[in-house]
Amino acid sequence: MEKSRKHSRDETPAQPVQQAAQPPPEVYLPMKPVDFMVLMALLQQPRHGYGIVKDIEEQSRGQVKMMPGNLYAILRRLMKDGLLEESERLPSSDEDQRRRYYRITDTGRGVAAAEARRLRHLVSSAESAELIGREEA
Repeated sequence: MEKSRKHSRDETPAQPVQQAAQPPPEVYLPMKPVDFMVLMALLQQPRHGYGIVKDIEEQSRGQVKMMPGNLYAILRRLMKDGLLEESERLPSSDEDQRRRYYRITDTGRGVAAAEARRLRHLVSSAESAELIGREEA
């Protein structure tokens, strides 16, 4: 017959660490257009700052040209909000080893989707009011 033994503090099974619940995506809405564009630039793959700048320039058909100082302030804020994080991707040997890559988080993806739905509704309202015509696909 086995004797029962008391657990010392060191033997107490670890309790799972609960992460703070993220607020619903709507809390972040409406987004600043450039914040939305940064999230959009990261939907397909992690990118470094210059890659984000070039993608935004392409998305905006050249209308938005970001300065590095502005971009990095936005990246810091979006990381603080939990919408982005630094990627574990490392630069290849032919790239600048100081480059940092960023990726969108699941929360960031949810916020981007909520913002896209909000914008779609806004455009639909403008079309219904005959402010703009419906574009054909």
